[in-house]
Order: sequence, then structure tokens, then C-alpha cells
Amino acid sequence: MSLKRIKPLLAVAFSVYICFFCNSSFAQETPHHEAASTEAPDHKKEEKFDVASTILEHIRDDHNWHLWGHHSVPLPVILKTDKGFEVFSGAQLVDEHHEPVVYNGNYPYKSFEGKIKIVNEDGTVNEEASKKVLDVSITKNVASLLFTVLLLIIIFVSVANAYKKRGVTSAPKGFQSLIEPIIIFVRDEIAKPYLGDRYTAFMPFLLTIFFFIWINNLLGMVPFFPGGANVSGNIAFTLTLALFTFIITTVNGKKHYWQHIFWMPGLPVPMKIFLIPIEVMGVFIKPISLTIRLFANMTAGHILVLSLIALIFILNSLAASALAVPFTVFISMIELLVGFIQAFIFAMLSALYFGMALEEHHEEELVL
Repeated sequence: MSLKRIKPLLAVAFSVYICFFCNSSFAQETPHHEAASTEAPDHKKEEKFDVASTILEHIRDDHNWHLWGHHSVPLPVILKTDKGFEVFSGAQLVDEHHEPVVYNGNYPYKSFEGKIKIVNEDGTVNEEASKKVLDVSITKNVASLLFTVLLLIIIFVSVANAYKKRGVTSAPKGFQSLIEPIIIFVRDEIAKPYLGDRYTAFMPFLLTIFFFIWINNLLGMVPFFPGGANVSGNIAFTLTLALFTFIITTVNGKKHYWQHIFWMPGLPVPMKIFLIPIEVMGVFIKPISLTIRLFANMTAGHILVLSLIALIFILNSLAASALAVPFTVFISMIELLVGFIQAFIFAMLSALYFGMALEEHHEEELVL
């Protein structure tokens, strides 16, 4: 298919995306306004649209997977308290308008901004009792992660079977021809430049981390089920990935890698003592930077897109829609690129850290 034919298809796809997103993502706000005008016809002023709470509701984790309006998929809630494990549906925590309500289980539970707390009879949070609640539920982010894992297994197994059937020297066909250029890109642009001949041992991790982040970034931009979860914008997710990079780097660190951290060769002793704390801090700053970079970029992208869409509801005019929709399409296209770039940067920096840990230095070249 030529580029001239692809461009109109992309434009149509993004137009449909924005229209559906505007209707489905913010539809739950409209019934509140309608209810307010029905119950109190004497009040001409409508309830003010709360932008901050609406955006935060869409990017945070939850025990129900929102579909559209007041419709959602309930997820299993699993709590560990001093009375043992308790399992119930996430639908028990919300009413028909998707508003939080109290569920009376072993304790009276209520969800506050996606976090389950134990409440008193007057509805206030019992902070002391809530500290004893361990929430191990399958939340929206967890369910999205499981879906991504299943998707990755299907992708890699199908491609591996295609290679077994046709051989590595045959021309790729079908889905294999779509995935192979990406695999070659990771090998030639990420693994080989930083790891050299030792890249083969780290390719499984680099491919997994690249596809895992990229697919989660793409799914986060899809406004309908099974997308819409802000997985990459969850700092626990990015921290876990960064910890894997940190562990692999630490385990594979060679003698010279640790020597350049704790006792740099060729430097005066006072300078070595001065640099040791800085180098040790650098070991932990690297995974922290990986964590914050991915988390901040993806969260900022989601907030920006939602803010532009919210302009339509804030200004409540045709002119606002005509201005906001093109900007939203433009930012969405940029976020597609950012989702790929962030996966690339995370995998590239991981390969760089592995290469630094494996690199062999010659002391005679480092003596000042």
C-alpha cells in the first residue's frame, strides 16, 4: 500500500478515535448535569465541570475497567486482613452511576481514588484499620499487564514457529514480515552498538522489554476495552522494569566495572575518596532515571490529550471543538511516536548499562 493511500486512512482512524474518545471518556459527566437540571429546575446554572478529578479518574488504577458512560467490567477484589483473605467483585464498590459506595464484607470497605479503605459508621476512613488491609486485587493495570503478556506470548510464539517452519534464511511471510524488521532494529540499533559480540545473551531481555513497554504504551492510547489502562504511567510498573535492568547490570558487572566505582585506577587517593560516594550514588541513580523518565513522559502525554479534550466541555462551544479536536489529533500522533521512542530509550539505556558492566579496561591506558 502506497504512502498516499495510508495518509487518508490514518486521518480517518484518528478522527474516529477522537470522536469515540470524546463521547466515551467524558460521557459519565453529562448525566450529573442532566440530573441536576431535572431535580432542581429553578437553578439555571449547571454544575461546573471538574477537569482535574475527571483526568485523574482516567489515568489512575481502579477495581473496575471502565467501558463507556456508566458501564464497566468489574474486576476481582482480593484483600488480606487480620480475618484472612476476602474476595468479591469490584462492582460491589460502586453504584449504578459508577460512584463509590460502602461494601460490607469482613469490614465496611469503600474505594477512595482507586484505593480501598475501611470506613467507620459515619463514612469516615478508619486509618488505623486500613493500614492492616493488603490489597492484592487484579486491578485495571494488572489485568492490562496480563493481557499484554498474553499478546506477547502469541506474537513471539507465532514468529518462532514461522522461523522453525520456513527457516531463518527464507523470506518472512505474513505476520512474521511485520515483526522481523522490529527485531532486526532492536538487534542492530540497540544491542550490537553497546554490547558488541556479547549481544546474543541479552537479546531476549532487550526484545521483551522493548515490546512490553511499546505495546503497553499503545494500549494506553486506545480509549476502549481492552485498552485505556495507564500502565506505563504507573511508577510501580516502571520501577519494576528498572529493577530488572539494575539486577542484570549488577550481576554481570566485571572486575573493572566495580573497580571504577569503588577505587578508580590512575587517580590520586584523595580524589578516589572524593569520587567513591558519587560513583556509588550513580549506580542507584541510573535505575531511578529509567523509572522517572518513562513514568513522567507517558503520564504527561495522557494528561495533555485529556486536557485538550476537556476544553470542549469547559468552553461548551462549536468553536472550541473545532480548535481542540485538531490539536488532540496532533498530540495523539506525537504520543504514538513518544510511545515508541520511550520503549527504544529504555531498551537502549539498558543495553548501555550492560555494556558498561561488561567492558574490559586496560589499566595502562587509564593511568594519567
